[in-house]
Amino acid sequence: QSTVCVCVCVCVCSFLLCSGHWTMGSLSLAWVGDGSGVLLVLTTFQVPSFMMRFGQSNLYRSEDYGKTFKDVTHLINHTFIQSEFGIAISPDHSGKVMLTADVSEIRRFKLFRSQDFGMTFVPTDLPFEPLIQMLYNPGDCKVLLTLSITLDLWLTEDFGATWRKIHDNVCLVRWGPKDSIYFTTNYNGSCNDKGMLELRKTADYGRSFQTIATRVYSFVLGGRFVFASIMTGTRVIHVSVDGGEVWNIAQLPPVNHEQFYSILAANQDMIFMHVDNPGDSGAGTIYVSDDRGAVFSKSLERHLYTTTGSDTDFTAITSLRGVYMTSVLTQGGSEYSEKGLLHIHASYSTTMKMNVPMLPLSQPSAVGLILAHGSVGDAESALSPDVYVSDDGGYSWLLALRGPHHYTILDSGGLLVAAEHTNSPVNQIKFSTDEGQCWHTYNFTDDPLHLSGMDSEPGSRSMNISLWGYRNDFSKWVVITIDFRKLLTRDCTEGDYVQWLSHSADPSGTNDGCVLGYKETFLRLRKDSVCWNGRDFAVTKKLSPCLCTVDDYHCDFGYYRPENSSECVEQKEMKGHPLEFCLNGTTEQLQTSGYRKIPGDQCEGGFQPDRKETDLRRMCTSNALHPNSLTENSSPNTAVIVMVVIAILLTSAVAGVWLVKKYVCGGRFLVHRYSVMREHVEAVKIEGVDDLDPHYMETGKAQKDGLSYRDALQKHNTEAI
Repeated sequence: QSTVCVCVCVCVCSFLLCSGHWTMGSLSLAWVGDGSGVLLVLTTFQVPSFMMRFGQSNLYRSEDYGKTFKDVTHLINHTFIQSEFGIAISPDHSGKVMLTADVSEIRRFKLFRSQDFGMTFVPTDLPFEPLIQMLYNPGDCKVLLTLSITLDLWLTEDFGATWRKIHDNVCLVRWGPKDSIYFTTNYNGSCNDKGMLELRKTADYGRSFQTIATRVYSFVLGGRFVFASIMTGTRVIHVSVDGGEVWNIAQLPPVNHEQFYSILAANQDMIFMHVDNPGDSGAGTIYVSDDRGAVFSKSLERHLYTTTGSDTDFTAITSLRGVYMTSVLTQGGSEYSEKGLLHIHASYSTTMKMNVPMLPLSQPSAVGLILAHGSVGDAESALSPDVYVSDDGGYSWLLALRGPHHYTILDSGGLLVAAEHTNSPVNQIKFSTDEGQCWHTYNFTDDPLHLSGMDSEPGSRSMNISLWGYRNDFSKWVVITIDFRKLLTRDCTEGDYVQWLSHSADPSGTNDGCVLGYKETFLRLRKDSVCWNGRDFAVTKKLSPCLCTVDDYHCDFGYYRPENSSECVEQKEMKGHPLEFCLNGTTEQLQTSGYRKIPGDQCEGGFQPDRKETDLRRMCTSNALHPNSLTENSSPNTAVIVMVVIAILLTSAVAGVWLVKKYVCGGRFLVHRYSVMREHVEAVKIEGVDDLDPHYMETGKAQKDGLSYRDALQKHNTEAI
């Protein structure tokens, strides 16, 4: 690698920034489509709110991955595009773009809609003032939702050409699966009156509605689960796996009014839940659910949480199945308090305003690869963290670059690019073709710029990187795009790849590399191969089944694993109590040796612990919901039929109670006995599942440290909840 040739294409996009009462402008970049090469740049600045409402926007478009730009501001009639809404790109890569414009002088709003990757835009008047970003239906991007500032819910089925109001007094709205829409509403017009909200659902774009829960504090959707925090004098978390038809109370440890629950993530198989510790410790415990989302098991103690209750270091690693990272609070004398351990910085560090410009980065096409900021030792080393690289999904880490950097992954991991994060102007970029072992530098400009950010096309298949910033005179935004295609001139061949067994720790062991019941052997690029994977590169892997071991099991309800132990032992607070929980309306009793198979695990034979759930035939359906399943357009005849059925059921119930009293119970009513967990849940206030709920914790009482935490779990939806 003695000779390096890099083709650099530079385009300067600028607008005038005035002094005085003008605010500093903002810049937004958005990639349109997948492999289209189309990049839109929107620059905005506006007058502060205490003055007259006014702003200005400029729109630029590139068709060659940002090498050249064209000013297309005339396509949006030189109107002001709201910076908080930015550019709304459809997630289906179909080229749909939607911009929201504020026509200030007449207090009206317009949409500028494009279905041809931003080549042309169609202006459309909005019949309302939007409050939030336009929300694309993931299943059909011609259909969008939004809320108005008067809390009306609006929907379009023709990509914004026409809109209709489908509901009023809406507080929070989310798209669900199969074109369904979930939202909370309060008919007194106040969304601040939490605990008195209704959770409603529509499956036909607002033509009929179903109330699936009442007395709702808030709700969250994750994977196939619906969560609702219900007010029953206290707050209780309910979960549904059928869209809100049937609800179960989540069986979790109790919390007091100063504690909270928070959902970290969810997929089709399970839920990750943070349960706060008492005493403002700044930490809690991570629990994971069964495939029903109802029964939870302890997974990690002393889990770090922010003082605002909005960010944790919990991170899903997308480059390797079953890998997650998060941070724990150290205890005196614990193994994590040793100075030699590496702490990986994530959302907590950025929330604390530490010098961490980027979160941990991984890509599905770059197998096992992770880039992250980290620090080793005492607190002083965290003030200027370095860049570390892992090539095995977080099992081991290599110090790659000194000091904070912006970084990205190109060519499916065949190329790493970084630029220093500093207050001084920069003109140098760094790149590596061997997964961060060796780095080269390139001076991309003779006139250094203050770097604001760096970006590449999503998916890590591109060979182009765009940097943006401003010169010393602060008069222009500068966008510089570097094309690395001429660096990797040779296409990769079969000989450039080598077999690699993921999760391998002991090659001599028969179950080496087994995660979730099977092994994965990948073809990975050799570190010494300087070649181009290409846009059509696809990850190649071979699967092999594994025998079941204790690693294929979570600790069951009421059990946990002590540190450095694979054995599940019974929790002290559960000893002597029956292991019971409420599921689908009846009390279930659990007889277990302490192990529950991880949802999605495909192991066969081997370790097979005893586990049995017995239906005790005791009703335990939560009475906290009282959903009205009738749609708003139900006919009078339907209502009459329902009333008749209810009357018949009431008559039958009275007769049944009389018979039970007389002949079965000797004239005494049966007394329903709740499970231990249910008593706890109903006796205390349960916090959490609340996007806007502030949680206060004092983190100064303990030293913050971290570890790379792995759990053998199915890869989940990375959207944090």
